[in-house]
Amino acid sequence: MIKNRLARWVFGSTFVLTMLVPAMALAQETAEVTAGQDDWHTYAAKAIAAGLAMGLSALGAGYAQAKIGSAGAGTLAERPEVAIWIITLQALPEIIVLLGFVSAIMIAG
Repeated sequence: MIKNRLARWVFGSTFVLTMLVPAMALAQETAEVTAGQDDWHTYAAKAIAAGLAMGLSALGAGYAQAKIGSAGAGTLAERPEVAIWIITLQALPEIIVLLGFVSAIMIAG
């Protein structure tokens, strides 16, 4: 029960932070900047949001790959014919990292 609760907390907080932090950074961008001055708060918020988007997506994908890898190793020991399915399932969390990377580039750009 604790593992499930921890997993729900990790993935839930990752989702909330991935959605809220970029929204706050983009809202900062729409604030009016005085002429001739750089608003360093906007740049800092964008950098933090991009870092969180990339870092949290990588942590979530790493957690998923750890669980899939350990289950896949046990499955391959018993049924070697399902190797292609295990490889496919192991590659799916990498899409999460790629989406985090793309969103970080979009936030920073």
